[in-house]
Amino acid sequence: MAARIRPRQSIERPPRLGLTHHETGAEVAVLARHATAVEVCLSGPEGERRIPLRRNAHGIWWDLVPELVPGTRYGFRVHGPWSPDQGHRHNPVKLLLDPYAQAVEGEVAWGPEVYGHVVGEDGWSDPDTLDDRDSAGSVPRSVVVDQQAFDWGEDTLPDVPWSETVLYEAHVRGLTRLHPDVPEDLRGTYAALGHPAVLEHLTGLGVTSLELLPIQAFTSEPALVGRGLVNYWGYNSLGFFAPHARYAAAQDPQGVVDEVKGAVRSLHEAGIEVILDVVYNHTAEQSVWNGPTLSFRGLDNSTYYRLDDRGRDIDVTGCGNTLDLREPQVARMVLDSLRHWVEDYHVDGFRFDLAPALARGRDDAYDREHAFHVALETDPVLSRVKLIAEPWDVGVHGWRTGQFPAVFAEWNDRFRDAARSFWLADVGRRLHGHSGHGVRELATRIAGSADLFAHGGRGPIASVNLVTAHDGYTLADLTAYEHKHNEANGEENRDGHGDNRSWNHGVEGPDADPEVQRHRRRSLRNLLGTLLLSPGVPMLVAGDELGRTQQGNNNAYCQDSELTWVDWELDAWQRELLTDTTALLGLRRELALLRAPEFAGFDALPGRTRLRWFDESGQVMGEHQWNDPHRSTLTAVHDTLHHDQPAAVALLLHAGTDRAELALPQIDGVVGWELRFSSEAEPRVGTAVEATGSVDVGATSLTVLTGRVAGVGTARPPASS
Repeated sequence: MAARIRPRQSIERPPRLGLTHHETGAEVAVLARHATAVEVCLSGPEGERRIPLRRNAHGIWWDLVPELVPGTRYGFRVHGPWSPDQGHRHNPVKLLLDPYAQAVEGEVAWGPEVYGHVVGEDGWSDPDTLDDRDSAGSVPRSVVVDQQAFDWGEDTLPDVPWSETVLYEAHVRGLTRLHPDVPEDLRGTYAALGHPAVLEHLTGLGVTSLELLPIQAFTSEPALVGRGLVNYWGYNSLGFFAPHARYAAAQDPQGVVDEVKGAVRSLHEAGIEVILDVVYNHTAEQSVWNGPTLSFRGLDNSTYYRLDDRGRDIDVTGCGNTLDLREPQVARMVLDSLRHWVEDYHVDGFRFDLAPALARGRDDAYDREHAFHVALETDPVLSRVKLIAEPWDVGVHGWRTGQFPAVFAEWNDRFRDAARSFWLADVGRRLHGHSGHGVRELATRIAGSADLFAHGGRGPIASVNLVTAHDGYTLADLTAYEHKHNEANGEENRDGHGDNRSWNHGVEGPDADPEVQRHRRRSLRNLLGTLLLSPGVPMLVAGDELGRTQQGNNNAYCQDSELTWVDWELDAWQRELLTDTTALLGLRRELALLRAPEFAGFDALPGRTRLRWFDESGQVMGEHQWNDPHRSTLTAVHDTLHHDQPAAVALLLHAGTDRAELALPQIDGVVGWELRFSSEAEPRVGTAVEATGSVDVGATSLTVLTGRVAGVGTARPPASS
């Protein structure tokens, strides 16, 4: 249980922001640097009661408000200048959420009332003219909850090393909404995440860490609501301290909080870490041109957001606004929020959406030594959890893969693009008589991406390897579509990325031809094998192990339907794909030399894995072969034969369009090989191969062999490093 906060002896300095509970009652504090008055507004059956906050220092308004007990609904009204050109947009007729609210109740009812400026019924907007309509009937309320009410019991954090981590990106609703073994009233909720059927799938598959798409309170954009759609992914933050209530089976705010904690506790009991995808780069208030006044904008627009010298938003997120972490109090809010989720919800880490936006300096350029990064690296709580950066935003020079501090791991888009190009796009090009990209880029990625991460003491575990993510095609759709099919989003198929590096195997969309299906499923296994057997930290997307499709929609952010939910009713080929994925993850656990935290080298070094590359004749690759854009075959051999626990593994990657006979290289100490995985339709797992023999591989196939080492007496490498 957290220590009780003792009452402050001085009233000259403000308390921490949000609510602080003392024996004498609750103290509330809110940042409103340019305000002239702030009222806390209590909502009840009798209507709204307004209580002025009497104390103000350093831009923080606070007071003791004993009425703020668990269950109380409240908001703020802020008086101050309406000076849009100076960035000030105070409007006291707008009821505002507490940025530190630990629960949020209600939805935004989109209409002119929720905007601080004048907006017409037809969407016409005058961002410089103040609107005088009260928003209280159209906006959510902050709710006081008791964070100490939940009994954590003997909750123990799994604390999985990075070298053993396997991430599983999932949506709370999408993962469980159709699960037949979860009670119907729990499907699509936090409670379902802790159901034995879901836990059994995760543990049986072999993932270690569940990375949840945003669960912090968010709302849908008015444009989506107008089209009869919703923001499904959740990248539209409304509050950073409160869980999103719609994902709960519980109906009351306290129940929502406790349900999230119960899910985390159950996942921990199963040995699964919980990673939250967090969106601190922007908020649901969008831009001053078309965005509402729900919280930050009405409290202190010029402090919370990056603005130009005319009071307009500097947008490096593509969402209308950008939170300004150059401001100490804004950075403090983000750090307080992160600690809140670690200390009060026991989560194990975070994935930061559009992470460069959080670390842009006074000149708006990305700053690796930004104060926010320094704070994360030195914070005694946050520096000890897993931190993952999405290392790009949409601002100038926004691509920053490999440039984050050592405290972060990073999504590796170069891995994604190389794997897709090698196994899909380049194969399609060759079938039409064109050259591909060769093998150098893929080899660099499956060796751990040293060109990106071999600096500052970082290793391959700084790379989060992915082939798919929530944003883009599913794994199955990569093999079935070459053109996006986003018509259901209502944007005339203009949305979504155009560079997908996919290959439809000759037919766009579903096809009953057994040959087309066979080739597509082999490509799925190629991609999964490349992902799961490469150094670094692999990330699977929920349903990819089951062949989930979104029917070619590569931007399903607004689709809360069977299009995006995982379908657990499986055909035979989907069950086989699940078996193959589970086997690959088992092989990864067994082959410690594939997941070492240090980069492998070409030469034998004490304590290091050796990695060498060979051509189809079993000879070391030459420079002319590395530079050949027509090359589509290579063999990677990892070994620790110079260690106390010698082992070897060979990956035969053949993206050629015809069968091939690949000679195995002569490796001192290896007396033979055993086939452990093949992406062909009928894998010959267990087949013995002579030390200098050859392997007949199918077109576009991945084959994995482990070495029989002299004196060891087993074909199985040690399971731990």
